Amino acid sequence: MNLTARHIDPRFQGIIPPLVTPLRRRDELDDTGLERLVEHVIDGGANGLFILGSSGEAPSLSYRLRGELIETACRLVRDRVPVLVGITDTAFVESVTLARTAADAGAAAVVLSTPYYFPAGQTELISYVRNIVTELPLPLMLYNMPSLTKVWFEIDTLKQLAEIDSIIGLKDSSGDLDYFARAASLKKLRPDWSVLIGPEKHLPEAMRLGGDGAVAGGANVLPRLFVECYRAVVENDEVLVGDLHQRIHEFQSVYEIGKYASRIIKGIKCCLSLIGVCDDGMAEPFHRFREPERRRVLEILQASFPEVLASTPAGSSDADVTAGGGT
Repeated sequence: MNLTARHIDPRFQGIIPPLVTPLRRRDELDDTGLERLVEHVIDGGANGLFILGSSGEAPSLSYRLRGELIETACRLVRDRVPVLVGITDTAFVESVTLARTAADAGAAAVVLSTPYYFPAGQTELISYVRNIVTELPLPLMLYNMPSLTKVWFEIDTLKQLAEIDSIIGLKDSSGDLDYFARAASLKKLRPDWSVLIGPEKHLPEAMRLGGDGAVAGGANVLPRLFVECYRAVVENDEVLVGDLHQRIHEFQSVYEIGKYASRIIKGIKCCLSLIGVCDDGMAEPFHRFREPERRRVLEILQASFPEVLASTPAGSSDADVTAGGGT
């Protein structure tokens, strides 16, 4: 590992929304909605985009559709911000194939969590990552998501993997701030690493612990809110941080509607539908929010974020709430 040969600032900083995947129907991308979503988050000041993560419903999408999404998203972004592409899969070869598609499309990096379904031991996990990085044409960010994959990237494992130059950081969605602090401390070994928080409500505290920003699902809907909070932390404006963080907490009410892990994606997609960005259809087996849940989401936006509804028909018409669709 040779840090003297390159700039040691983290490669990725700030707010990187994990984009939802707009769908029209089974295995069909909502291209128009994706274009509006890309423009929405870039106009909101996002520092990058992460596609095919958990919020993007990646495991539920066909490989054909994942490839189409990679190519379309990179084309729409036009190099204005870096695009990170999730390649997590149960099959080694499929992850590599996605990475090659991402490189061909012009993505900046790929993101890999632990293989799911069959839990791997840490020794196996280290070997797996060491083997796969030799096949990847792009830098790799690790993704700690134990609630869905059943396996952590343990701190000692991260220390060993930090010896690999092409691994450039970690997205941590565990919600364990003690773990996050220990992961961020690995920047002493790798000053060039980006260490990003997943659970967006922890953004200010995560940055104070040494983090570089957030992969914030809510930034699909309210990118400027998260960007301004990030900047306020950087500028040590504690009063503004407090105000903006309170607004972020208010948005978390959307995630409390519905059941199971899919409720977070449903909530984000429902918001995007209500503000006229994209359709809120979900990949099977999941359903979009029905009328009662959709109305509750609208009430939260009306009460706390009326500015995002001001110019959209869905924000002013109860008929659109019961329709169950977005665009």
